[in-house]
Amino acid sequence: MARDYYIVGVDIGSSKTCVLVCQPGESGRLEAAGLGVAESKGWRKGVIVNLDATVASIKKAAEAAESASGLAVDSAYVGVGGPHLRGVNSRGALGLGKMMGHMREVTRDDITRVIQTAQGITLPPDRERIYVEQQEYLLDSQNGIRNPVGMVGSRLEVNVHLITAATAAHQTVITACNRAGIEVLDTVFEPLAASLACLGADERELGVALLDIGGGSTELIVYHAGTVRHSAVVPIGGDYFTNDIAVGLRTPIPEAEKMKRAWGERDPSKAFEAFIEVASVGERPAREVSATMLGEIIESRGEELFELVQEELARSGFEKQLGAGVVLVGGGAKLGGLAALGEQILGIPVRVGEPRGLAKMGDILPGPPFAAVIGLIAYGNRLHLLEDHQEKGWTGKLWGVLKGR
Repeated sequence: MARDYYIVGVDIGSSKTCVLVCQPGESGRLEAAGLGVAESKGWRKGVIVNLDATVASIKKAAEAAESASGLAVDSAYVGVGGPHLRGVNSRGALGLGKMMGHMREVTRDDITRVIQTAQGITLPPDRERIYVEQQEYLLDSQNGIRNPVGMVGSRLEVNVHLITAATAAHQTVITACNRAGIEVLDTVFEPLAASLACLGADERELGVALLDIGGGSTELIVYHAGTVRHSAVVPIGGDYFTNDIAVGLRTPIPEAEKMKRAWGERDPSKAFEAFIEVASVGERPAREVSATMLGEIIESRGEELFELVQEELARSGFEKQLGAGVVLVGGGAKLGGLAALGEQILGIPVRVGEPRGLAKMGDILPGPPFAAVIGLIAYGNRLHLLEDHQEKGWTGKLWGVLKGR
């Protein structure tokens, strides 16, 4: 890999905007070259409501990443999330002969054509497809096939998972990046990106669900037998915990955010203070409240989050097949006690994900809030290698079909 090659990931969330620049080190392995983080502004409930404020946040994070890396942030892979994202399974079929019952070998062109057929579902005019993943192939009466090329049959089918987005919300993210001087090379569903940084092949095979707990929403993706089986968005994120604290303890939002973070960063092996000082709204003096009250507020919202997740897992049909349990990433994953609460409600193992895969990650990047941006780097690097070596070959052609090019 050329030393002058570098790749950029941009994760624009409701709470923070991250820009990560990576390039190959001496060993050829990608390493973190520069990270920029800025407070996100202009968002409400997972969608952009103030374009100029969002552009300013992206510029601030990009400038910090450029300063740290010495490299220009002019193109990037960008993460997308929010309640407007939807996931749906679809099936496509293809006859392999001109006459009924005619049998022949499956070719690579057949794979391309049957996937195009599976993507042929009619979408509302205000929605667009952003990602397609092959699940399994069926050849005549045989199912569970992962690569049917060279096999003989008369009818080829494929199951795929499609992720769609509201066109207006998706294009607004792209516009914000463009106005910040960044060309969008591709957009990626954020939990899909995070899974590349936090999940192993054995977990995807055995069955695992990944929750990306952002500020405005929680995105869910379910893997089984090595592929995506379900994706959804739960309309509860870290900001909801903050608002609950602000209302329940009658304190300003910034103070509630500080309290939430302090609760998440506390040492669980040590007892929290019996009483905590809480700033009041307006001119009223500060007062002391029971720490137990804060814990109850956080736990109540956490229970609601996992109950909604449980409903989505049941809807997926794979709630009994998650041998590797659930992995939490995103800023909300740091909320103390959330993993234990999830295990109690879901009845399966729950752990906090730690992103990996880069050299020189430092002390900050291995944390769950940066899983998506590191996954964007992994996604972009895979695509770069594919296009570099297979651009004119069948694999590159298939990738173009999956991306709708």
